[in-house]
Amino acid sequence: MERAGVSDWVAAYQRIWRTSGTEALATIFTEDATYRQAPYHEPVRGLPAIAQMWEAQREGPDEVFAMTSEVVAVDGDTAVVRVQVRYGDPVTEEFRDLWIVRFADDGRCREFEEWPFWPPGQHSSPPGQN
Repeated sequence: MERAGVSDWVAAYQRIWRTSGTEALATIFTEDATYRQAPYHEPVRGLPAIAQMWEAQREGPDEVFAMTSEVVAVDGDTAVVRVQVRYGDPVTEEFRDLWIVRFADDGRCREFEEWPFWPPGQHSSPPGQN
């Protein structure tokens, strides 16, 4: 995987997050992908479970947020991406995140792991993972 491919994958992730439904997840995750929401959490396994988690985590396609990202490193099939997300207008929640993404040969993600960090005073676990 090259940096441009990783950037394209991140853009697709954000676009799909903003899209109603979960059908498009199959374009960025393999059927047997794992998605770990924090380093010590059990991973969500398989595309149907990822779709269910995805819908539970977001407010819908009209959710107001801004996301910026930077590809930090790419080594073979593995990339590290620094992400910053701000929810609301005005901003009511924000966090920074490191993503470790392992790609299949077809460019879809087969393993996704988040390392989220919140400012002091905000929650420190993904919703439903306390």
